[in-house]
Amino acid sequence: MPDSSDVASTAPAPASALDRCRLWWSRRRGHRTPSPDGGGDTGTGTARRAAARTGNGRDTALWRLRTTVPERPGALAVLCTSLARRRIDILALQTHPLGAATVDEFLLRAPAGVESGELSALAATGGGHDTWVERADAHDLVDGPTRTLALATRTALDTAELPLALRELLGRCTIRSLPAASVHGTPTAQRVPPGGILEDTVLRLPDPAGGTIVVERPHLPFTPTEFARARALVALDARLGQRVPRRRDVLTLPEGNAITVRRADPSDLEAARAMHTRCSDTTLGLRYHGPVHDADRYLAHLLSPRFGRTLAVETASGRLVALGHLLWDGDETEVALLVEDAWQRRGIGSELLRRLVELAVEARCESVYAVTRAANTGMVAAMRGLGLPLDYQIEEGTMVLSAPLAPAVSAAASEGR
Repeated sequence: MPDSSDVASTAPAPASALDRCRLWWSRRRGHRTPSPDGGGDTGTGTARRAAARTGNGRDTALWRLRTTVPERPGALAVLCTSLARRRIDILALQTHPLGAATVDEFLLRAPAGVESGELSALAATGGGHDTWVERADAHDLVDGPTRTLALATRTALDTAELPLALRELLGRCTIRSLPAASVHGTPTAQRVPPGGILEDTVLRLPDPAGGTIVVERPHLPFTPTEFARARALVALDARLGQRVPRRRDVLTLPEGNAITVRRADPSDLEAARAMHTRCSDTTLGLRYHGPVHDADRYLAHLLSPRFGRTLAVETASGRLVALGHLLWDGDETEVALLVEDAWQRRGIGSELLRRLVELAVEARCESVYAVTRAANTGMVAAMRGLGLPLDYQIEEGTMVLSAPLAPAVSAAASEGR
């Protein structure tokens, strides 16, 4: 499990909210807008065309459009009129005041023939510039206050939700939680002031769990309004402290032994270290892909809710015998398993992996991947047992297995989960 230690240099925080607005605006004017041909969609396919039927039976599609207009009376009306000429409905609007200008963010329903280039042209005709367009989907139909309250509720219930809530709050972006020190004890991040730092397309926020939360959105600068929302969500997390759902599921293995599956947290550190001592060097090597004596160093990171979710398996006597990790890795999501030798080949790994994938679907992850040795037949069998299409990549004995989750995420969304 490599540690994340590459952090871009930080700049001094602006002195006031007005200074932050001016700084953002000066950088925004120099920002190059992506080509309309790309539609603003730099992700890996999560933004999907959402087709609907209008009253007259024509196909439509949902879009997000963000553009900057002068802050003067009637400027918004001119922009809306330009869109209306093409029979484009405005379903929602958010404004981000910047003093001399305002960034307007629209959720639009447009006729199916309208593409991103035409939307950009319509915005320009209406007085907008620095326009960004991307496809939207049904999730975007939830109004802003309702979405914000839902994100706050998720964050309040589970520490691990903060990175996911920030990503949903700020749109397509990459979020990394950088610990204050690496697994080897060396500092990995410069200290961030309590109010955080806004740097054009990068937000740096102090992590309540220690270290720094870095949010990057290269294709679109953050506004001071978005910065304030992100800081409020982080402040909520800090106020509530560490919290992990305490649900416990008791299962019976084929031979009759009862085990308990639950969420793990940093309080399980000593029990996890004890499990390491009972694991063979082969088992630890297959899990950590490096020197066996380094395995204990990764546990504090792995058990932190900030970097993902961990499931623990314990026996009826309370002994920890297996761990399953779902790890946020920038835009990707990794799954990893460790089962104590004496408890292998009893279906525990497959059960953990199935539950980890369910958590990934709840978090709307596009895919999951596992890194293991090509000789690890147990992990390969567990991944195949998911019943999902798998992509195999093998290099010098190391295997990466990837499984797409988009159909499962869509099904969960349609069921309102």
